[in-house]
Amino acid sequence: MNLYFWIPMGILMVVFLFAFYKRYKMIKEIKNTPDSDKLKILRDSNFKNTISKGVSLVDFWAEWCTPCKIQGPIINEVAETIGDEANICKLDVDTYKKTASQYGIRSIPTILIFKDGELAKKFTGVKNKGVLIKAVKDLL
Repeated sequence: MNLYFWIPMGILMVVFLFAFYKRYKMIKEIKNTPDSDKLKILRDSNFKNTISKGVSLVDFWAEWCTPCKIQGPIINEVAETIGDEANICKLDVDTYKKTASQYGIRSIPTILIFKDGELAKKFTGVKNKGVLIKAVKDLL
């Protein structure tokens, strides 16, 4: 192998390591924002009762999930915006496995929207505030 091979490979490796470091740093800087006062934390015991009346948006998440850490502040914003009109909720799938398995939650974050206890919409992956607010308002 000659020098013309190793120089580009070295540059490529430095670029890769820099990009990896930047991503790692970004993920570490995602802070757990405090939950909105309008956000309801669900458990297996209060899930059915909470979603039974009106429109309820439920974010299924886990502490270790990086996309969930990105979705969390968005859910807080949704709660602040329309928390008086609908139930905006979170359920930790690691702690409350019964409800998560009952609704077939296999990947997180998953957001389910219920109207009067019936599943109306399902989103998987990170969704922005506008999409979630529109989905809820369409059911009000």
